[in-house]
Amino acid sequence: MHSQDEIRAERFTYARGYREADDVAYLCARMNPSAAKIAGEGSVALPGNYDGVHLGHQALLAAARMHAARLASRVVVLTFDPHPLQLLAPERAPKQLTTRERRAQLLRLAGADDVRVVRFDEDFAKQSPTDFVDSILVKELRARAIVVGSDFRFGEGRAGDLPMLRSLGETRNFSVEEVAPVIDDGSIVSSTRVRQCLENGEVREAARLLSRAHDVDGTVVEGNRRGRTIGFPTANLQCDPVLLPRDGVYMIAARVLDDARVVPGVLNIGTRPTLAAGRSFEAHLFDFDRDIYGKRLRVAFLERLRDEKKFDGIDSLTAQIQSDVALAKEAWANTPMGLVQWM
Repeated sequence: MHSQDEIRAERFTYARGYREADDVAYLCARMNPSAAKIAGEGSVALPGNYDGVHLGHQALLAAARMHAARLASRVVVLTFDPHPLQLLAPERAPKQLTTRERRAQLLRLAGADDVRVVRFDEDFAKQSPTDFVDSILVKELRARAIVVGSDFRFGEGRAGDLPMLRSLGETRNFSVEEVAPVIDDGSIVSSTRVRQCLENGEVREAARLLSRAHDVDGTVVEGNRRGRTIGFPTANLQCDPVLLPRDGVYMIAARVLDDARVVPGVLNIGTRPTLAAGRSFEAHLFDFDRDIYGKRLRVAFLERLRDEKKFDGIDSLTAQIQSDVALAKEAWANTPMGLVQWM
């Protein structure tokens, strides 16, 4: 088993060497098994949900890269869509931190060579632990090593556990490494913990657990253009269906997805009570005058500035926005660029 220091060093070494994310590959073994098979060198496989690709996930990927170097194999993440709870217990299914496509990008940035997505449907959920290992990990992914966390379960009813996985590996020629959870401030880093931070508006805390600012993609749509009349034009976003932070005003970084440039700004999530203009997700970007209607925009949350509030009138609102912008520009000058390097 690799030490936490080795895993930490490998995680950051790989992230620095990364250049470009490839497209997500989809695995549907029941429909076309041969199309999804890994080449002859085999793989180091990492099955799991990987929502958010937080520090705990990055530790798993770092351990996998060390195995891959030793075995001359590829690192392949196997993830599921939709989240298993959406099928098994929809009332408990969490709001996702990342879309399927963004998760694949982040996994590649963190060290995966391939990302395979299995559709989690009733047939898949009914697979026995042994069938899952044989049909997916062994036959399709040609796993030579499997890297998982201590809470990993697999197969119908979550009947498979680590001792079973190790036992199966002994007769199928793959090894199993269990990676300990990453502990931050006395608690395990998890997707649930990241969600709790965002729901409380604690985006700085979420960024620490993710090693990056939480981001959301959306399409820029027409608004009522009221911001332009008071000197603060905004981009109104129709966001992808992922978890947003608690309503309020935030310092952000943003990038139009057909452009490499990252620009700072401020963003409001809420109901715009002063203008009685209804719910919106709108960003004012600094020193930016490009027409981006219809474009895809990525927004990363760096700092919560304040709660949304109702002002006495337009003049009071304008003065507050001026203050928000000044505060955000000052904070941007001191923002570690590592928080936005994966945008």
